[in-house]
Amino acid sequence: MSRNEFICDCNIIHQEVVDKTLKKMPDGDLFNKLAEFFKILGDTTRARILFALDQNEMCVCDIANVLGMSKSSISHQLGTLRRSGIVKCRKEGKEVYYMLDDEHVKGLFELGIEHIEHKK
Repeated sequence: MSRNEFICDCNIIHQEVVDKTLKKMPDGDLFNKLAEFFKILGDTTRARILFALDQNEMCVCDIANVLGMSKSSISHQLGTLRRSGIVKCRKEGKEVYYMLDDEHVKGLFELGIEHIEHKK
């Protein structure tokens, strides 16, 4: 199959489709935030942290042990994930436990894994 087979070679604008799409098109700020959200998820270490937190809420020590990394490396990545609204934490005495922020993050993460495993 030639790459050119995927190029539209017509000069017809389907104005109804264009207008309908433009009417629903969010402003650029939403797309900037969406791109940033996926950029944050696009790091292997952060993806591994999210996998761990998808299984259980965990403290930094537990995550570091699971991933075989230092606590400071994990803390740094958790800070990025927390500032982005992807994970949240709760304090219990001196310990801080991290978890996925909400069901949207959990669902999106699990759906991504499902999509990749389905394509195998």
